[in-house]
Amino acid sequence: MLALALAACSDGKSASLSEGDVAGLPITHFESGLKPNAPTPDLDVTNVSDDEADRVAVATIADVEDYWSDALPSSFGVRFEPVKSLLSYDSEGENQENGCGDTRDNANAFYCSLDDSVAWDRGVLLPTMMDQFGPLSVVTVLAHEFGHAVQYRIADKAGITRNTPTIVKEQQADCFAGGYYRWVAEGKSKYFTVSTSDGLNSALSSLFLVRDSAGTAATDRSAHGTGFDRTYAFQIGFEQGPKECAGMTMDTIQPRLTERPFDSGDHDGDIDVDQDAIDLLKTSLDQAFSGAGVQAPEIVDNGGTCPTGTSTPPATYCTGDNTVSIDLAALAELGQPVDQDGEFTGSSSGGHGDFAAFSEVASRYALGIQKGVGASLDNANAGLRTACLVGAWAAATNQLQGGDQLRISAGDLDEAISDLLRPDSLVAADVSGKPAASGFNRVEAMRTGYLQGSGPCSTQYG
Repeated sequence: MLALALAACSDGKSASLSEGDVAGLPITHFESGLKPNAPTPDLDVTNVSDDEADRVAVATIADVEDYWSDALPSSFGVRFEPVKSLLSYDSEGENQENGCGDTRDNANAFYCSLDDSVAWDRGVLLPTMMDQFGPLSVVTVLAHEFGHAVQYRIADKAGITRNTPTIVKEQQADCFAGGYYRWVAEGKSKYFTVSTSDGLNSALSSLFLVRDSAGTAATDRSAHGTGFDRTYAFQIGFEQGPKECAGMTMDTIQPRLTERPFDSGDHDGDIDVDQDAIDLLKTSLDQAFSGAGVQAPEIVDNGGTCPTGTSTPPATYCTGDNTVSIDLAALAELGQPVDQDGEFTGSSSGGHGDFAAFSEVASRYALGIQKGVGASLDNANAGLRTACLVGAWAAATNQLQGGDQLRISAGDLDEAISDLLRPDSLVAADVSGKPAASGFNRVEAMRTGYLQGSGPCSTQYG
């Protein structure tokens, strides 16, 4: 059993990582996207249209070329060469061809090494993503695809061979996209602006949207990664730059990859969020946080509200009597299985998955543990500290012993990520339900707890 503990932070001041910055940049709030005064790109694009999707796509290619024209020589000592051709197409329209074949019915964006080209579907893929997450979704997808072109340009410096697993190539490309986004966030782009709050949240949400289905193996020849894995790679690039991306190998990423098949008996990985499940959740939380040495909160179905203080349904931590009040019916609805196909088109009839519901309850329970050790429940970092502890608990569930236990199944961590990327995230919220301002920081905090345990939850998010 892994026993979690939390050191108190009595002065209420933020520690080494502040809520007020994102990887050293200030948290900013403004409209992100194509600049109104952006120049007209001087690029030759086959079959290009005047659609908004194409305008954003062509500007993205011009912008990433600007970025790599400096980053390639400065980071790798390699002179930058643009891709040889660009192709825009409508997957439901007239067929087009490039070195990788026909485009008909191919709702995709891709780099083709056979003719060194980048192609994108302006008819279905890009408009669908823009409807969901705005123009930065196009930027994210094409920055990733251009990352594959970069792999071919730096050759052995990225360690890519014919035998390199697909997941390594995809992690590098997500990471390269993160490095490019850092450059944009620093105000160096002629074409785009991106805020470190909603802007980066849009980029991360776009990667999350195109994650692999739960149960995919990391060794699958088409594996691109879970939402957890893809956002992690992006954040590494944003924080550490392209050299770190090129250093990714199967040996370096394997210990942190979460993509795996379902275990025997998991079926789709979801269970009903009912009272029996809440009882299992309570047992799991009690065992995981036993090392804190404080009285554990009770979990009661009282409609998700407290007699006094602010309520944060469907789960609220009530400081007056040290209970977590839940609205079980609302949690059951939230915990319905994810409809990933509908999620992509914006017509999802599903929920966010059982682990999203469990994580919201766990976050309120973690507040009770924090109160017990004297930590602030409403200072600037309370939401991030809480998300970190939820991550530490999630990792602990796989080590708890005895009887029926909740444990992580394939896809569960992505269900928690889906909550963290919502503007009303409860997993990364303080006792009053105020979430940390940056989705980037929210995701990173939970991942820190999951991979490193509870120690950093107080040292980084005091």
